[in-house]
Amino acid sequence: MVLSLVLTIVVLGVHALVAAVMTRFFRIQLSTNWGTVVYTLLFVPVVLFLLTQLFTGILGIGPNLGSPATVLAVMVGLPLAVGVTVDVLYMRSPEEYDLPEPQR
Repeated sequence: MVLSLVLTIVVLGVHALVAAVMTRFFRIQLSTNWGTVVYTLLFVPVVLFLLTQLFTGILGIGPNLGSPATVLAVMVGLPLAVGVTVDVLYMRSPEEYDLPEPQR
């Protein structure tokens, strides 16, 4: 029981990390704010869903949450919200970093 709870927390942490890194990648690579929002809302949940299938299906990690809607809310929605919030609110904007000029 305790091991299942710890593994679930680890999986949620991995999901939040993946969401934050993907959001940061989109913020750096895309030149528009709307592009970042669209890509984040389209691609990050798909990746988190696939990771959920890997962790809970193949590896059998996590508790029985009852319904598929609860699983999506807890394993995809919650880490997506946490990851995006961490990247947007607690990380500096990509435009604020001073990069060296490329040398020829």
